[in-house]
Amino acid sequence: LATGPRQNNGIFYEIRTYDIKPAKMKEFLEMVSKYIHFRTAHSELVGFWYSELGAMNKVLHIWKYDNFAHRTAVRHALANDKDWQGKFISAALPLVEKQHNEVAYLVPWCQLGKPSKEGGVYEWVTFQMKPGGPALWGEAFRAAINAHINTGYTKLIGVFHTEYGLLNTVHVLWWNESPDQRAAGRHSAHEDARVVAAVRDSVRFLESQQNVLLIPLQCSPLK
Repeated sequence: LATGPRQNNGIFYEIRTYDIKPAKMKEFLEMVSKYIHFRTAHSELVGFWYSELGAMNKVLHIWKYDNFAHRTAVRHALANDKDWQGKFISAALPLVEKQHNEVAYLVPWCQLGKPSKEGGVYEWVTFQMKPGGPALWGEAFRAAINAHINTGYTKLIGVFHTEYGLLNTVHVLWWNESPDQRAAGRHSAHEDARVVAAVRDSVRFLESQQNVLLIPLQCSPLK
């Protein structure tokens, strides 16, 4: 029921979320920064972040694949990459408490964006929508996103709809110059009648929502 309209190609994004042992976050992030080039030699990294607000001791990273055969080939190559396995995986896995992955497509009306400048913060908003997929709630959801865009206080980076993982989930990635700029803009948006009307229409299809403030690593392409 979740599968709906998507980009007219096979490209998808693997969203990986790791829970890191609380005392080991600094060590884990240092290892990522030092060895991530072994991983990015095999496929494209969209972004790598750690949570600041809304969740603790989590990292989130997004990888782009041309199709499922491409991902299979990459995973096979990684399993045989002695540098990646020996220098990173063997040392990093003991620092990780839990791993979770999802496969998602960009919705057809969204292209992957870039921030206006480096040095801001990202907001990862997860919407759990009612079963039925975009045929049921897609139009209202798009209107709500566009209403926020039109206020001008925030920058849309991407809207991802899950294909594997918890279905009828939509992740929206926003960029803001700072948490305070985001807070001020959001307060203003909630007083905008156009935003209020669009959100009121969309929320009819919403089951739950979670927001996480993310900080990009220096090695992240999106930063």
